[in-house]
Amino acid sequence: MCSHQLPSASADARPVHLAHIVAAHPEQGWNLLCDGTIVFDDSGELLPDGRIVDPHRVTAGALAVAA
Repeated sequence: MCSHQLPSASADARPVHLAHIVAAHPEQGWNLLCDGTIVFDDSGELLPDGRIVDPHRVTAGALAVAA
């Protein structure tokens, strides 16, 4: 684990930009970050303490349509 891990921080306040990938598994759709977080391709996360961060999905209405 890296020294920048903040176990008391909320999921929204985590310094995601500081964590880097230590194990990449694109064929399975997930990466392990140095702070122990598992990040999934659908933008969901599994935090080191077992909490789950739901995927950040974009609704169809928010997508731009190219014509």
